[in-house]
Amino acid sequence: MAWIETILNGLMLGGLYALFGLGLSLIFGVMRIANIAHGELVIAGAFLAFTVTGAVPIHPFILLPVVVLVMFGVGYALQAGLVNHVLGTDPLRPLLLTFGLSIVVQNLLVELFGADNRALDPGPLRTASLDLGPLSLGVLPLGTFLVALALFGALHWALAHTGWGRMVRATSDDPEIVALMGVDRRRVFASVMGLSAALAAIAGMLLAMRTSITPFSGTERLLIAFEVIVIGGLGSIWASLLGGLALGVVHALGFRLDPASGLLYGHLLLLVILLARPEGLAGKRKVR
Repeated sequence: MAWIETILNGLMLGGLYALFGLGLSLIFGVMRIANIAHGELVIAGAFLAFTVTGAVPIHPFILLPVVVLVMFGVGYALQAGLVNHVLGTDPLRPLLLTFGLSIVVQNLLVELFGADNRALDPGPLRTASLDLGPLSLGVLPLGTFLVALALFGALHWALAHTGWGRMVRATSDDPEIVALMGVDRRRVFASVMGLSAALAAIAGMLLAMRTSITPFSGTERLLIAFEVIVIGGLGSIWASLLGGLALGVVHALGFRLDPASGLLYGHLLLLVILLARPEGLAGKRKVR
């Protein structure tokens, strides 16, 4: 029974991992660029919440919509003001720009907040558990998993059934043709980056409710996000969920078998996937 509980906890951890990769998968699927600053956007969302809760005592879940809107604006501005100007046939230029952005954001967070560990207080949810017979599941991890499912489903619906989603899919398929149809692809890219930053902020706040973070925590989250989308399959929204769940289960089982292993077994899973199935578990697909 203990192993079943470990697997269930791994699945719930995988929901958080999947959220780390969701925005990155969207960016890669639409613009074909790897946003190296994605991990810093995850952490920046949490530190924005720290700023507001430090000034006004308020529950993080109530604050969540404000953080989402602000981070959407930050992502939109970064894309419109910087990244759009280096997009082209050379993938190295946006890669280097977002790498530079990650360094700037990380050092800015250190300058503003210092390097101390911080965490968001979710109140009784931090220690609350749900007893299912011999199984005990944390309410906060379970809630995080359900939030991940809801966000994946909402994004899939938006891409498949809204005018904005049709523009995003068309831009992903052929941005040059879309431009000839009168669609401003740069504005589409900016909205996608804004949404990616908003999703990253949600993941960052949920992370900070579960554990403490520092301004240097973005690098590890970026690594997890990349592993999630590579294991699942590049360009597919639901594949990122699959990749996150697989990585979470492997990490949970690895910690149980070898508490000193850290993230080793997750990295080994990535290598196995790359060798056996380079296109990922779900294969390489268009953004959906």
